[in-house]
Amino acid sequence: MLKKTAIATALTAAALVPLSQAQAADYAVDIEGQHAFIQFKISHLGFSYILGDFEEFSGQFHYDADNLEASSVEMEVQVNSLDTNHAERDRHFLSDDFLDADEYPTASFVSTGFESTGDNEGVVTGDLTLHGQTQQIEMDVTLMGEGDDPWGNYRAGFEGSTMLTLSDFDIDMSDFPEMMHELELYVTFEGVRQ
Repeated sequence: MLKKTAIATALTAAALVPLSQAQAADYAVDIEGQHAFIQFKISHLGFSYILGDFEEFSGQFHYDADNLEASSVEMEVQVNSLDTNHAERDRHFLSDDFLDADEYPTASFVSTGFESTGDNEGVVTGDLTLHGQTQQIEMDVTLMGEGDDPWGNYRAGFEGSTMLTLSDFDIDMSDFPEMMHELELYVTFEGVRQ
């Protein structure tokens, strides 16, 4: 259920936040250095929360501080990389009861727009595809920082979050309490300027 959200979707969205020092450039999400995360949180029957993440994904973004409408972001997530620190639960989430990872092995996010809401903050809009369904979502995003790193690269870091209603992606939660019908998707990452 949470998987779909993983699409990181949102993750990448954060890349569109206004950057004071940035110039129009392409960035690759730093997955090799483990500086990017796609995570989710969903209620467990109202007693606690299940936390998980997607460990395999890729993404890139283009950012133009002088022309935000020209900025864009794309992410792709391998659904089978879901990890909630409980193998049996992971298998259940990946089964056709929820994410049906055999039928829908990837999730993706492609941005369609960005609106600034303040200094280093904004809302990114885009198409999230999960479980074979594509829905437009909005994600609040924040620029965490940008600048030169110790290895001669230029980086920009972002975070973003949104709430997803699982039935919007044809995931049937009708047998579960209402608080389990939604999950929070959280993404944070660094991009390396190319």
